[in-house]
Amino acid sequence: MGSLHDDDIKLDSEKQIVLNPRERARILRKIDWHLLPFVTVFFLLSFLDRANIGNATVAGMTTSLKLTGFRYNIAAAVFFIPYSFAEVPSNIVLKLCRPSRWLPSIMVAWGIVMTLMCLVNSYQSLVVARAFLGLTEAGLYPGINYYICLWYPRSERSKRIAIFFSAASVAVAFGGLLAYGIERMDGIGGLHGWQWIFCLEGIATVLVAIFSFFYMHDYPETAKFLTDPERSYIVDILRQDSNHLSSRFDTQFVWQAMKDYKTYVQMLVYLGLLVPGYAIALFSPTIINELGYSAANAQLLTVPPFVAGAIATIIVGIYSDKHNLRGPFIIGGALVSLVGYILLYCSVQAGPSYVGACLAAAGNYPTVPVILAWAGSNAGGDLKRGVVLAMVIGVSNLGGVCSSFIYIDPPRFHIGHGTNMGFLSLSIIMSLFAMWNFNRLNKKKEAQCLAENITDDRAYEFQDMGDASPLFR
Repeated sequence: MGSLHDDDIKLDSEKQIVLNPRERARILRKIDWHLLPFVTVFFLLSFLDRANIGNATVAGMTTSLKLTGFRYNIAAAVFFIPYSFAEVPSNIVLKLCRPSRWLPSIMVAWGIVMTLMCLVNSYQSLVVARAFLGLTEAGLYPGINYYICLWYPRSERSKRIAIFFSAASVAVAFGGLLAYGIERMDGIGGLHGWQWIFCLEGIATVLVAIFSFFYMHDYPETAKFLTDPERSYIVDILRQDSNHLSSRFDTQFVWQAMKDYKTYVQMLVYLGLLVPGYAIALFSPTIINELGYSAANAQLLTVPPFVAGAIATIIVGIYSDKHNLRGPFIIGGALVSLVGYILLYCSVQAGPSYVGACLAAAGNYPTVPVILAWAGSNAGGDLKRGVVLAMVIGVSNLGGVCSSFIYIDPPRFHIGHGTNMGFLSLSIIMSLFAMWNFNRLNKKKEAQCLAENITDDRAYEFQDMGDASPLFR
């Protein structure tokens, strides 16, 4: 069971390796055990560090730093501006550098910034620190998505992205529990409880990053944990899955990504999901606090909505891959989240409003890995895929600026909940358009291949065309 046997291997008519389903699953599971723990912990720490400002606010930061008016909103929003614009350059660097060097380096940088945030003593220093946190953390999320694409065929990506993205839900849930405990350190070392939240979470990030320098794997071609037959199989299926498109570095593929209207369609789908997602992550302690619960209980009550989100994320990711469908799962999740925000908007009682918060998180979070798998799978060629993912994630993250300013009318927060309902509706509409458009393009390509007798043995003719290749579906 630990390695390939002769009776597990077959060759198809084109002399390509074909394995029985049991062996294929075993090899992919072997890769999972060596990759997913790293990327999951990376993303958990990333989301924990960017969202802990919400926990710090409930823990007393608002009073200590005199965050009156829109000051908290500005401090939360400033993170997203450098974060959004640094993502495309970062993914291009990742194409040129080893992932085991670039991704941990990013973590060390933002971990140091996060740790030093315990020293902020004014609104101005908090804004500067949040800007540097956004700049240093920018490359991780698109980088991890691109990294997943280097190891798994398209039909296997959604569930893997779902596994590490579920860490976002866990991070918010765990952040509430962690903040509840760390608040008790108030006064130790002359620091407030909210300062200890920044300090301890930053130190944890740096320690994980240092460990990763030595144990993270780069590419299937160089993976020492794979046997030679396993390595050959993975490399072969990735080549087949890419329709033999070019994987070299060339600026023409960057321009292909930037000029492709489908990139901007995916941006709008993701933007419609991201604004509600960030809003519920940044403001859930405040929303629950305004329902009449104490600050300590508000920290604890943020846990169930995001635990539900984590479970739903993994389930949806598995079934999305199983049925090879993306759009319907995005629309379904967005509708569930929409119902949650309608409850929050309409209800005047704490019970139904809290159910709404649970539905808002449980419906929204599963859609994010599905849209990222969708965007990555429909971008042909390694470099174009990396740029498309960075653009979709980077530009859409400007929605975080919007989400930072919509919860301004407590205790009912009608502006915030109504804005999120609008963005979810945008995502549903653009998903419907994308489904229709991809189906139209695939039918057009099938007709072209039939009319011009284009088969896989002519793939080399289209290797620089990216997903415009008639062989790319």
